Amino acid sequence: MSRLDIFISRMIAQRDILNHIQANDLLPAEGAVLEVGLGNGRSYSHLRELFPMRRIVAFDRHLGAHRTVLPGPEDFVMGEIRETATAFIGTGAALAHADIGTGYPEKDAIIVTWLPELLAGMLAHGGIAVSGLPLDHPHLHQLPRLPSVEEGRYYFYSRT
Repeated sequence: MSRLDIFISRMIAQRDILNHIQANDLLPAEGAVLEVGLGNGRSYSHLRELFPMRRIVAFDRHLGAHRTVLPGPEDFVMGEIRETATAFIGTGAALAHADIGTGYPEKDAIIVTWLPELLAGMLAHGGIAVSGLPLDHPHLHQLPRLPSVEEGRYYFYSRT
C-alpha cells in the first residue's frame, strides 16, 4: 500500500470514528475534548464542528495549525505532550483524541509506553479515547471496530 493510501485510510478511519461517537452520543454529559497532537489542525477543526458546546484543549510541541483553526491561548498547551499533558490527569475529559504516531515502529513503540496511561488518566469514567496507536491499559476497553476502519488502522476505547 502506498504512503498516500495509508494516509487516506487513516484519515477515513479517524473521521468515521469521531463521527460515530458524535452520532451515537457516546460521550459523558460533561467534560472537555482533548486533542493530543494539534498538528495542522485538521482533526481539531472537525472536533469543533462535532462538539461545538464543549471546551476543546489542544496539545503540541509548537503551534503549527492553519490560522483559520487556531485554538485560543487558554486552550492550547505547548511543549512535549508527555510532560505538559500530565497537568490534565484527573480532569475528567469526555474525549481524548491522539493521532501522534510517527509511522516508524521503533518511535511508536516508545510512544505506546506512556500514551495509554496518560489518556486513561485524563478521561472521565465512560470517556472515550481515540488513537492511531493501540492503547493497552487495564482501564481502557477497546470498542468494536467500525466496518469502514481497516484492522489495525485506528482504535477507540471506553474508560472503565
